Amino acid sequence: MLTSVDSELMRVLADPLRLQIVTLLARETLCTTHLVEETGAKQTNLSNHMKVLREAGVVDTEPCGRFIYYRLKPEVIESLADSFAELAATARETVAAGRKRAC
Repeated sequence: MLTSVDSELMRVLADPLRLQIVTLLARETLCTTHLVEETGAKQTNLSNHMKVLREAGVVDTEPCGRFIYYRLKPEVIESLADSFAELAATARETVAAGRKRAC
């Protein structure tokens, strides 16, 4: 069963801009300037979303001079994927066993 931590992570990733950011960071480590260019988001909006992703533990930061680079933490995404894989396996077992609660 999914935990409340998983539910919070799903909420964080459900935002379209944050999902776009995560997708971009899966391909390469990017600084805020790159993310503004790639997403078209305003700097302040992007900074707010990056704060949410940092606090959720989805990204790591790496200072580089006056820039901050962001890197996706793949283990966080893998953990969420594992939770869904377990849920799907349970559903398959339920269907195969024909389990159904009587009304």
